[in-house]
Amino acid sequence: MRQIDFSQLNHQAKQFSGFEPEDEQVLMQAHALLTGELDRVTDAFYQELGRIEEAQPFLEGRLEALKSTHRRWLERIFSGPYDEDFAAYMHHVGVVHVQVRLPERFMASGIGLIGKHLIPVLTEVCGADLDRLSSLMKAVNAVTTYCLIIMQVSYREHELARFMDVTGISEALYANLAAAYREKNGSSSNQ
Repeated sequence: MRQIDFSQLNHQAKQFSGFEPEDEQVLMQAHALLTGELDRVTDAFYQELGRIEEAQPFLEGRLEALKSTHRRWLERIFSGPYDEDFAAYMHHVGVVHVQVRLPERFMASGIGLIGKHLIPVLTEVCGADLDRLSSLMKAVNAVTTYCLIIMQVSYREHELARFMDVTGISEALYANLAAAYREKNGSSSNQ
C-alpha cells in the first residue's frame, strides 16, 4: 500500500472541510462542557443504528465494545490537537472500518447521525448563547467533515490496493498512468 503523507492529508482535509484554527479552539474550549454528555450521544447513535437492518451484522455481539470505541472517538474530536497524528488516527479508524467490510456509505451516514444526536446536546450546553452555539455548530460540522474526508481515504487506498493486486499493475506504473491521465485532462489532483 502507498505511503501516506499525513501532514499533507491533514492540510488538505482541513482546507476541503473548512476546518479552521478558530474551530479547533472552539472545540477544545467546549470539551469540558461536553465530556459528560458524550455517552448520551453515543447511546442515541447506536440505538438508531440498531433500528437499521443493514447495520445489524456489524453490531451483533460487539455493541458495548463499539460504544466504548465510539465514545473515545467523540472525546478525541473535542480535544485535539488536530495535527498529522490526529489525521493518522482518523485514517486508522477508516482502515478498521475497511477491515470489517463496513460499506463506505455507512461512514457518511454515520457522520450525519452523530450530528443529529450531537446538535441537541450543543443547544443544551450553550443555552441562550446563540453566538457560542453558532460557533460550536460550525466547528462540529467542520471537524466531522474533516474526519470523514480522512477516513474515506482509507477506502480509496484499499480499493487501489485491490485494483493493483488484481491487475498486477505496479505502484510505479499506476502513478505514471494517473499522472498521464491528469495531464491529458488538465487535472492537478494528487490523490
